Amino acid sequence: MEKYEGKWKLEESNGFDEFMEALNVSAPLRKLASLSKPKQFIEQKDGGLYIKTTTSFKNTELFFKLGEEFEEKTGDGRTVKTTINLDDEGRLVQIQPGTPEVSITREIKDEKYVMTLVCGDVTCTRIYKRHEK
Repeated sequence: MEKYEGKWKLEESNGFDEFMEALNVSAPLRKLASLSKPKQFIEQKDGGLYIKTTTSFKNTELFFKLGEEFEEKTGDGRTVKTTINLDDEGRLVQIQPGTPEVSITREIKDEKYVMTLVCGDVTCTRIYKRHEK
């Protein structure tokens, strides 16, 4: 999981508004979120992984240990029991159960940190560039 560590800055986003709409996020909040350029800080600590996402209007934090269920307060306001696993290809795969169910896959591709978010038939891709190691 060392390859995920560092500071990352959003470089490209595709389908984010549609993804938020599938989560029933209000139009004003979608507009605000679409304008933001999040930064993610990722580090290993206490036997798990810590991910802090910061924007100009909202910050979120995640701490998890692979394969262990934890309670998460999502960026759109849902509280879910979620689990993150490492798949055979080294990707972090997260499932947020509920209605709607959301899956988030995190991977490193071509020196970029790629998040693929899926809600129903809507897929969003967010690509981050390493800002600092």
